[in-house]
Amino acid sequence: MHTQNTGNDHAHLFLRSFWSAAGGADAALDRARFTGMGALPSPFAVTDFAAGSMAAAGLAASTLVQALATDEGQPARVQVDRRLASFWFGMSVRPQGWSLPPIWDAIAGDYRARDGWIRLHTNAPHHRAAVLAVLQVAPERLAVAQAVGLWMAIDLEAAVIAHGGCAGAMRSWNQWQQHPQGQAVLSEPLLHWQDGSKVASAGWDFNPTRPLAGIRVLDMTRVLAGPIATRLLAALGAEVLRIDPPGWDEPLLEPEVTLGKRCARLDLRRPAERRQWESLLQGADVLVHGYRSDALESMGLGADTLQQLRPGLVDVALDAYGFTGPWKARRGFDSIVQMSMGFAEQGQRSAAADKPLPLPVQALDHATGYLMATAVLRALERRLQQGHGSIVRASLARTGALLMGAGTNQGTAAAPLEPESPADWADAIEPTVWGPARRLRWPLQVEGLCFGWSSGAVPLGSSEARWTGAADLGQRPFAGLPHAQ
Repeated sequence: MHTQNTGNDHAHLFLRSFWSAAGGADAALDRARFTGMGALPSPFAVTDFAAGSMAAAGLAASTLVQALATDEGQPARVQVDRRLASFWFGMSVRPQGWSLPPIWDAIAGDYRARDGWIRLHTNAPHHRAAVLAVLQVAPERLAVAQAVGLWMAIDLEAAVIAHGGCAGAMRSWNQWQQHPQGQAVLSEPLLHWQDGSKVASAGWDFNPTRPLAGIRVLDMTRVLAGPIATRLLAALGAEVLRIDPPGWDEPLLEPEVTLGKRCARLDLRRPAERRQWESLLQGADVLVHGYRSDALESMGLGADTLQQLRPGLVDVALDAYGFTGPWKARRGFDSIVQMSMGFAEQGQRSAAADKPLPLPVQALDHATGYLMATAVLRALERRLQQGHGSIVRASLARTGALLMGAGTNQGTAAAPLEPESPADWADAIEPTVWGPARRLRWPLQVEGLCFGWSSGAVPLGSSEARWTGAADLGQRPFAGLPHAQ
């Protein structure tokens, strides 16, 4: 089966890059097919980027099943609906009779500095406090705007970062390529791979329709790429336990990304809770984390120590700006990275707009999330075949460079996507503590596999920090998502 090229469809090119980064064989690419017309409004090929990243995860799931299976059946085919993939790169949850909170804090956003633009990220309380401390103003948008106007953009960026906050001055792609961090990121691979420690037993009881049933995933991720990765792993049957520190909340994203997961809290700075976390790690197959590149090392939990604590561990991590260069430990989010590396500047120029114009969705987060899920699946396959764990690293900036490198005006030639309608929603109601919800239909299909979640979204900190040992036996997913194809 050949990939369908619908005019301006670059999905197969993105798929090839994602799949190659995960060590996939070229022959598998012929098993992927893309359906659907239209594109998200952007000078960049965001819809194809979305579809390609999802297809890579589908191919990884299919090759893992083939490695686990005892028969010599034909490799499974993979299909992605480009339109639904575009929608899932936004928000998949559709509240029924209740509303999601605002996406952004009242003072988060883009501001005009003396010499350009800067974006302030203030959704986290401590990031908000850092911005206000630097600007020395009240938490009012007009006051912030007036204060920002007195600063040079890169000077304010540096001051906010120094105070433990998160900000990004707007740069062009050319400026980013000349920046020391841009040069460092562009010299990195999409995924850094390193062999982990050996493990005596690498397999698990295999359910052919739910291949990750029996796999335990310790989720130490936050907004947004990491939770996207672990959400997909839960959709394939993995037991996902998310751990957050006390006081951390994501009210907008909890209904979106905690599907099929249990969410607990531990403070790793407390010795007893640190020991509890280490015990959880020893029972895990996979660790997915999204701390800054020096954070776990500073706690004595570097990659080598993790492999010693849990031989054969699949350790997959991300950060914002990459694992080399002067910004390797810098805080960042999708919207900030877009400002740093030229997406917002190019969007403004392409649209002749009077302010920065980012991508229509947080595509760097979502694509990196599916790339991380692809890496987990491939690493589990390697563990089966070679008997050792893996250490894998990804970054938003390096994933973004793949989209940027495809060029501009790739998304503008395609017709707009057909508007969403209730026909795009899954049939079943999802029960949540916030109220009933529906989900968009799942875009990714892999022959023979059942994607779906065994429980609805939950608040952070709503469970105990322990493994349940409950097997996912492939019960009908609550959301009416596709069964075995």
